[in-house]
Amino acid sequence: MKKNNTRKRLTTGATIPNVQEEYQVHTLPNGIRIAHKQVSHTQIAHCGIMLDIGSRDESPEQQGLAHFWEHMAFKGTERRRSHHIINRLEIVGGELNAYTTKEKICFHASVLNEHFDKALELLADISFHSVFPEKQIERERNVILEEMSMYYDSPEDAIQDDFDALVFPNHSLGYNILGTAETVNRFTRDDLRAFIEEHLDTERIIVSSVSRLPFAKVVRIAEKYLSDIPFKKTIRQRTPPSSYTPVRQEVARNLTQAQCAMGRPSYPLTDDRRMPFFTLVNLLGGPGMNSRFNMALRERYGFVYSIEASYTAYLDTGYLGIYFGTEQKQLNRSITLIHKELKRLREQPLTTTQLHNTKVQLMGQLAMSEESNLSFMLMMAKSLLDTGRVETLPEVFTQVQNITAGGLQELAREMFDESQFSYLMFLPEEE
Repeated sequence: MKKNNTRKRLTTGATIPNVQEEYQVHTLPNGIRIAHKQVSHTQIAHCGIMLDIGSRDESPEQQGLAHFWEHMAFKGTERRRSHHIINRLEIVGGELNAYTTKEKICFHASVLNEHFDKALELLADISFHSVFPEKQIERERNVILEEMSMYYDSPEDAIQDDFDALVFPNHSLGYNILGTAETVNRFTRDDLRAFIEEHLDTERIIVSSVSRLPFAKVVRIAEKYLSDIPFKKTIRQRTPPSSYTPVRQEVARNLTQAQCAMGRPSYPLTDDRRMPFFTLVNLLGGPGMNSRFNMALRERYGFVYSIEASYTAYLDTGYLGIYFGTEQKQLNRSITLIHKELKRLREQPLTTTQLHNTKVQLMGQLAMSEESNLSFMLMMAKSLLDTGRVETLPEVFTQVQNITAGGLQELAREMFDESQFSYLMFLPEEE
């Protein structure tokens, strides 16, 4: 359905409720875990099935296969045809969706609380009982090729995908989640079945939900539709990227505006420096209009409409990315201004007031992101798969409050070394 690179996640605030049990977990005999957060005031139930499988698990010949599986799951099961799947929740006002990332595939739904049973049954059906009809494979192949063309025609999206390949060359983390036209044109039903057989592990599957339903009822419903899934254990073959060499690459495209991506590898998900580094990146180019990059490039000079800095953390690595578009004549000046802001953080520690404001802003952003029950449901599943637990807001806030100006400056000196940056630029073709 949709590709998702999941670049950011936020959390933080002022007065925090004392949350003892924000969520509950039950493990089925086959290893599938049920995670639930009960919210008494909501009319909507959000539920999803997240599998710890993504595009990084593909071989070079399989590029795009995880995403192809995500699409084909909706095209027919042992019990339903594609139009039955589409209509199952739509007729009760619900939504059914899915996404693929580098490390995860997720099928999820949102419905009124009284239709939770129907939603979870459908999710279990498409996740574990898809039959991948041959005719549908041919149709969906064309749909994905159109999706690839759509992303190619959107340079601000395409440059982020292409930049991954510069940061992680010759590694599956550098693959485009959509794959290539060559690989997508080769996929068969047997390829899908072999990929699932190779990577499916019931102990690395989370059924996640946020709704008004009590936990016991959610478990009973999950048992009804998931207990018959046989236990399956596979050996994970993921290997971290090895060496990194900075690269500068310019590509001529049919554009009116230059696009630029710059950045480098950074800390993995389990690194203690993850939250302080996320704080630094948020200060530079987070969602706030007062980010340092936005103030320098947009508000002061009008060089960009938007500029983004993001930190993406995987289990064994991560990377910093900075993305913007501008007139070609302003490209080098824009890069110079970005380097100026990076240099400021390397050479000048934040003042007491700056550090305080940075923390308060980040905590507010994080707290607001947690207000979305859908976002929390998805985050809960990912956190349990990645780390075995879900950090509460108070825990996250404590991490933020413990950040020091000296610690941030030390990270800036290490990660904002411009000699380690790679650059990818899409430049307008010369007439």
